[in-house]
Amino acid sequence: MSKGAFLTAATIWLALAGYVAGAVLILLSIQRSHLRLNARLAWTIGCAFFLAHVFCAFNYYYDWSHQTAYLETERQTIEVMGSGQGNGVYVSYLFTLVWLADVIWWWLAPLSHRQRPRILTFILHAFMLFIIFNGTVIFKAGLSRVLGLSFFVLLFCVWLITRKSKGKTLVEIGERIS
Repeated sequence: MSKGAFLTAATIWLALAGYVAGAVLILLSIQRSHLRLNARLAWTIGCAFFLAHVFCAFNYYYDWSHQTAYLETERQTIEVMGSGQGNGVYVSYLFTLVWLADVIWWWLAPLSHRQRPRILTFILHAFMLFIIFNGTVIFKAGLSRVLGLSFFVLLFCVWLITRKSKGKTLVEIGERIS
């Protein structure tokens, strides 16, 4: 594996780990406010690794060319879906901007970020999870697909636990699980 391939792959998996850690901590911080800073740090680190991934992809694969990125996205879409265009690259750009904007908002105005309408948070995570699912499950195979599915199972389990445990301590949740 070349240096570029390694860096591009490593940064996306570190970004995904940051997303999952951040999302888990966000869910847990609903009842445990002391976890908010850890959630924000994980979220920020995940975003930073994603920006590093974009940098690596454009540096090592796309020669800093939007057209090359568009054509590669089109090739992959046709390979997986049987037909398609490269318009998915614009969705990737949007994903990058959305995550970065959310991180900046959280650091500059944490109270506003925390008090935003729940529907906005839902839309943000639904969009991001849709992209992550496609990138790790639909467009990947083998170990990458297994890891992607594992992330989703973990997030779903934590979401279920936190939804059913409003007002309960983490110790009570742990006792209920075991």
